[in-house]
Amino acid sequence: MPVFADFDTRHYRTVDVATGYDGWSSTYEDSVLDAMDLALLDGLTVPDWRTVTRAADLGCGTGRTGAWLRGRGVERVDGVDLSSGMLALAHERGAHDSLTRGDVRDTGLPGASYDLAIASLIDEHLPDLAPFYAEARRLVRPGGTCVLVAYHPQFSMVSGMPTHYTDASGEDIAIATHVHLISDHVRTATAAGWTLAELSEATVDDTWVAAKPKWERFRGHPISAAFVWIAPV
Repeated sequence: MPVFADFDTRHYRTVDVATGYDGWSSTYEDSVLDAMDLALLDGLTVPDWRTVTRAADLGCGTGRTGAWLRGRGVERVDGVDLSSGMLALAHERGAHDSLTRGDVRDTGLPGASYDLAIASLIDEHLPDLAPFYAEARRLVRPGGTCVLVAYHPQFSMVSGMPTHYTDASGEDIAIATHVHLISDHVRTATAAGWTLAELSEATVDDTWVAAKPKWERFRGHPISAAFVWIAPV
């Protein structure tokens, strides 16, 4: 499996996930474009969001995904995140029925209780994908769905850019970043009992270049991917 350190061109000081997202929480909403994740969710043909009654929002962050789900008619959304700072913002947003500080690989949420497990932009922080896919499989009912929006491995390798933020002092801080190939997702999820129903990829386009003009050199490169997995009935 590729190691991000082999591609890293920034060499920022690196912190763990909880520390990083606590530090990023106050500016996160200003730095993540909807084109990265929510636009991909908008374009999926499955699942039929109207049939989703209860969702587990894994790595719920500031509540962006939870709010998106509420807007599609999902009745109950339970969120889990490692960062207290992000959870505080999710609480203010008010899209979740419950919020728990915890790990997406061992959430403590009740098993076989959800129509959907969903996660956005968290996989690059996991050294191993297997515990995440196993936990998502535990959480959903037979025939349930897992949707994962991932930071695209190709962009990670081409750009050499870790997930990072700028702190209050002006220092750029990296959050522990790992590279998972598309085939890693397929192999690991399949081993956990999932069947791939849809895969969609977003590329750097006019929207991205308008927001980040220096990214013109990345135009056309895939930047994120959405996987839709179905559990056996």
